[in-house]
Amino acid sequence: MLKELLKGAVIGVANIIPGVSGGTMAVTLGIYDKLIHAVTHIIKEFKESMKVIIPIVFGAVIGIGGLSFVIKFLFANFPVQTNFLFIGLIIGGLPIILNRLKATGKKVNAGNAVAAVVFFVVVVGMASIGEAEGNAADVTLNFVNILKLFVVGVIASGTMIIPGVSGSMVLMIMGYYNTIIDTITLFIKSALSFDVPGVMQGVGVLMPFGIGILVGIAVIAKLIELVFDKAPNYAYCAILGLIIASPIAIIMLSDLAAYNVISVLTGVVTFAVGFLIARKLAE
Repeated sequence: MLKELLKGAVIGVANIIPGVSGGTMAVTLGIYDKLIHAVTHIIKEFKESMKVIIPIVFGAVIGIGGLSFVIKFLFANFPVQTNFLFIGLIIGGLPIILNRLKATGKKVNAGNAVAAVVFFVVVVGMASIGEAEGNAADVTLNFVNILKLFVVGVIASGTMIIPGVSGSMVLMIMGYYNTIIDTITLFIKSALSFDVPGVMQGVGVLMPFGIGILVGIAVIAKLIELVFDKAPNYAYCAILGLIIASPIAIIMLSDLAAYNVISVLTGVVTFAVGFLIARKLAE
């Protein structure tokens, strides 16, 4: 149970960092297939599915709500080392994907290679336009904005669940990243200080967004399961392309001025730590 909570926390933190994919973290930690199956069979296999989903979701909530402050501090003071830590977490999952690809018993063909290249280009391409937040989203509570938050939640859920695609980066491109993060921070602070108006304001924004995420995950998880069932080689090669592109996306979205000899050398250490954590949690 503790290990599953830790995996959920890693996935949760990954989803709030531009360039880092929660789906990729789920793959590297060896729980992606199991999580997708649990979501798509939650009605038929309710008890078994909830045993998988509850600790992961609870861990993700802890990661987003509790560790977001820590991650914000680390990125503000040790951006290179923190980036390398997540790159290590991502690369640590490559052996799992390679083993899954080998287990299909099918040879990699030109079509599989094209799938890997296409999804590699998608992630790098998104990173190339993901630096500007744009105008802050209007979340004044009215019908149109509530509907927008729901739709944004659906889109965000898809990018969160697809390995290699950063949900936070997509939110940034749509102009909702800072708004959502600030709302989460305000909601937590208001809850801790028993500020009822602040809590209600947070609920007004986060509820339609959260419902959109749940609906999106249910629909997109089913599509992903279908792809894995009908074309596993294409799916795993596409994920390989996504995973290989993720470290490049993280570096592209970071402040290159922060890179120097000392930061890179210490970054190598945090990379090793991330790699070992990924390998250990995946066991």
